Amino acid sequence: MPASHAPCHCVVCQDVNELDPRTQSTVNVIEQHGWQVTMIPADDHGPGWAYTIGLWHSHRRPEVAMFGLDVRLMQTILNDLAQQAVEGQPLETGQERHDVASVPVALRAVDYRWYKAFFGTAIAYYRKPPFPVLQVVWPNRDGVFPWQAGGEDLLRHQPRLDLHPDEHPAGVWTQDL
Repeated sequence: MPASHAPCHCVVCQDVNELDPRTQSTVNVIEQHGWQVTMIPADDHGPGWAYTIGLWHSHRRPEVAMFGLDVRLMQTILNDLAQQAVEGQPLETGQERHDVASVPVALRAVDYRWYKAFFGTAIAYYRKPPFPVLQVVWPNRDGVFPWQAGGEDLLRHQPRLDLHPDEHPAGVWTQDL
């Protein structure tokens, strides 16, 4: 059982017996490793992304998500962040980290209205939001993040999930909302 007093509604804590194969696979990985990184590769519709499932259940740490890079690289970065969180380094919104990638990354709280569009496997596992998710945002070559002047071009590669979907600039990330 998770180490917090907050109720957990995941399929494990609610003792759900009948699981679809994907959710059962997620449960198995989380039971073995403490979390799973789910990867959605880039395709003709847009860039790929990756996110953790199980950090909240197993360790009461926010899930982390990343967009727009190679999915294997994002998997490595997310696993490194998750391991550091489990070892006691906090994951907090507004935090800038210099210890998990060759560039600094910033952590931003994800507005729950994006969950259905990007975190379906996590929703199947947790059964209902909200569970906390932090987006791991990377800068351009000049060290500029998407919310800073000169960083707007990054929105082609990674969304601003800290914004309400209605406030997000139109593009690949908002076309299916």
